[in-house]
Amino acid sequence: MDAAEPLHELLARLYREESRRVLATLIRLLGDFDLAEEALHEAFRVAMEQWPGDGVPANPRAWLVSAGRFKAIDGLRRQARFEPLDARLADSIAACDQPLWDGDSLEDDRLRLIFTCCHPALGADAQVALTLREICDLSTEDIARAFLVSPSTVAQRIVRAKAKIRDARIPYEVPGRGELAERLQSVLQVIYLVFNEGYFASSGAALTRSHLSNEAIRLGRLLLELLPEPEVMGLLALMLLHEARRPARTSASGEPVLLDQQDRSLWSAELIAEGDALVLQALRSQRFGAYALQAAIAAVHAEAANAAATDWAQIVGLYDALLRISPSPVIELNRAVALAMRDGPAAGLALIEALLDRGELADYHLAYAAQADLYRRLGRSGEARDAYRRALHLARQGADRQFLQRRLDELVDG
Repeated sequence: MDAAEPLHELLARLYREESRRVLATLIRLLGDFDLAEEALHEAFRVAMEQWPGDGVPANPRAWLVSAGRFKAIDGLRRQARFEPLDARLADSIAACDQPLWDGDSLEDDRLRLIFTCCHPALGADAQVALTLREICDLSTEDIARAFLVSPSTVAQRIVRAKAKIRDARIPYEVPGRGELAERLQSVLQVIYLVFNEGYFASSGAALTRSHLSNEAIRLGRLLLELLPEPEVMGLLALMLLHEARRPARTSASGEPVLLDQQDRSLWSAELIAEGDALVLQALRSQRFGAYALQAAIAAVHAEAANAAATDWAQIVGLYDALLRISPSPVIELNRAVALAMRDGPAAGLALIEALLDRGELADYHLAYAAQADLYRRLGRSGEARDAYRRALHLARQGADRQFLQRRLDELVDG
């Protein structure tokens, strides 16, 4: 610790940098999210009272864990006269022989917290809300603003998720090797969902919510540090390569700027280099999956000096590989767009129309936007207008709607 650092600044920094680590260990020791959160804040309060006189301990994090645990035990024993169960719980916690603190258990605790928040027994909305609250330390108000729901809705999701963990006795643990692949996928999906909501908001006026993307990347870095699996590398690479394009993605008016029209000098070379390195590392492992392949596609885009130099043949090939291991109509749509760039708009349009005829993307506005663009490129203006109107009807994002309306107006005026 910097001896010259004022105590209040030290405590503020410790809270920013270490509170989630301390909380993860307290959840392990106390067995309850709410009790651990209360103990965490009590530990920092006691530190504010004692450290000015006693001095800063040699290991502040260990001190905070210990103080929080003892405060929780004291609180339960004070309540014991009203509820005997609290006394038994306090005795159980006090007798627990789990290690309070060491480097290995600290990192294990952080992994446990991530896997618990993303347990498949919880609904997707609950997983996201609990992850942002407990791991990222976002307030319920921040989460509510990000997902355009009320704070009470977010609070209810978090309360229900904690109750589910408690009542279903969901274990606070990293899954064993036999379950790791399945459970890790759930964690990666939650992190990527958070990133996507920040990178391309599902609704609202603004196209992006950068704080959510930043939190997802921070989670990705943490997960890679704790669990260096190829698909974790792939997800982090994918997020970094997308994030590298953020400065060029919107116009001065807030409208989306399509990839082929972006000013590539605004792309972050640093993030692209980091993402490229992670993609290569993941692919060389021969144990890569869908995230690494998506990151490889993003890397091909990032390598092109301009839109015309894009290697569309390689991108189509990567989509072919992606469809083999992770088939989905959205991936088929993206492949159709890439095929249109390689073989011409008619080839891509035939695939998109077949997709829409199947009905799986009937409510997906980007499918109609892609169809409209290919109609426009083929000079089929009437059909393009109809497709843009359908996309506009389905779109919920303000900036996206503004872009689609401008495209439709250009066709009508033309």
